[in-house]
Amino acid sequence: MQTNPETEYQALISVGELKPDADQAKAVAALERLHGELLNARTTGKKWPIRLFLWLGSNKSAPKGIYLYGGVGRGKSMLMDLFYKTIPIESKKRVHFHEFMLDVHDRLKKWHEFSVQERAQQGSRAGDADPIPSIARKIADTTMLLCFDEFQVTDIADAMVLTRLFNELFAQGVVVVTTSNRSPDDLYKNGLNRQRFLPFIQQIKDKLEIISLDSPIDYRYNRLKGAQTYYFPVNEATTTELSATFFRLTDRRVEDRHKVPSEELNVQGRMLFVPKAARGVAVFSFKRLCANPLGTADYLAIARTYHTVIMVAIPQFNQENNNEAKRFIHLIDALYEHGVKFLCSAAVPLQSLYAGGDISFEFERTISRLMEMQSESYLARGHGKNLYS
Repeated sequence: MQTNPETEYQALISVGELKPDADQAKAVAALERLHGELLNARTTGKKWPIRLFLWLGSNKSAPKGIYLYGGVGRGKSMLMDLFYKTIPIESKKRVHFHEFMLDVHDRLKKWHEFSVQERAQQGSRAGDADPIPSIARKIADTTMLLCFDEFQVTDIADAMVLTRLFNELFAQGVVVVTTSNRSPDDLYKNGLNRQRFLPFIQQIKDKLEIISLDSPIDYRYNRLKGAQTYYFPVNEATTTELSATFFRLTDRRVEDRHKVPSEELNVQGRMLFVPKAARGVAVFSFKRLCANPLGTADYLAIARTYHTVIMVAIPQFNQENNNEAKRFIHLIDALYEHGVKFLCSAAVPLQSLYAGGDISFEFERTISRLMEMQSESYLARGHGKNLYS
């Protein structure tokens, strides 16, 4: 049965999972508008879905996308969920913005390594010395609707590419919906050579409907407020508590635990398996993340993708499991620097987590960070590494 964002939103209110919120209602209305415009375009009977709006006629432009921004926990990702799952088109893609830009930079690197013949095979036109148009065409060939989670620009390499890339994507008829913690005018704030980035901000304002979620209610923080984040020992009771918190954070019913999906993250061409993930919350065992040979790139990918990480069964550390302890330090550093909320079960109390070895000094900082990550001020932090705030 076909549904839509408004119906899904009202259903969540009716069962008590959400409370009426004027800002959210405004955002839902915009998403409902776009949902309807995309469906109406689909019923034209034309070839579907590649470059949809190019063949609707030169006088017909693509509908405006949407830029949802606001503080942490205002419901941006939840509203994106409602829109994405209810739009019945195949040529859609939802991706964390950082992962999207990693893919773009990888394509740029490969293009510069191609021969002229290989560039032509990738869609480059004769005499085209700029890879951006062909990369945009390749994206548009398979993706009419691009949905980004956590749009933020802190890297000059991204800033220099974005204006040209999105100019091409918009010209190809690609529709963009994105969430962000920042208003468009605050993107890449105080960044190097920011004046060269300003045309992109104007693009965003022209092509997307800008909607602010300014409600004073921090729904995510309210779900965590007063909750314990560090549990010990590792037993059935603490596992049950963490499980209950996961379902509370993700608005899922405990009886639907078997429906919780897994995910995979692309880390420098490798796939990192995430056993359980929903609405920006990921669940891992300690063994999966720290007993396996993972590194900083893996932990940064997790930190950028998920606003909350739940880890089960952390052991007490000593000289015997020093390698695992070092990986745990790197993991916590990545999570802390990106404001990720961390809940866990461990074998012993926090102050006893490291029983001795040659990294005692380094682990003291980890203990300190874990203590801070339990504080109300940390739990109220936004997600993301804000280099220019």
